[in-house]
Amino acid sequence: MRALIDSWHAMSRQRRTGWTIIVISVAYILYFLKARLFAIGPEISRKEWFYVIVMLGGIILGTINVRMAEMRERNQKAMPLVGKEAAKK
Repeated sequence: MRALIDSWHAMSRQRRTGWTIIVISVAYILYFLKARLFAIGPEISRKEWFYVIVMLGGIILGTINVRMAEMRERNQKAMPLVGKEAAKK
């Protein structure tokens, strides 16, 4: 558990935000599939369908965030707190 927490804090803020968006979106879609779509109950409203579409967009947005954070880490030449003069050396 401690290793999971340490790896979470080692991630960049952009990457953590992306994973948070992905987890929340997937959780809502799984809830919707289990509790609303496959369950026998009242009719699904337009508002709920809208939320599903928004959550699909959330998965896409979160994936873009994670990929952009990876690209930024790969292209970064110096530590973020190092000044331009130190980065040239």
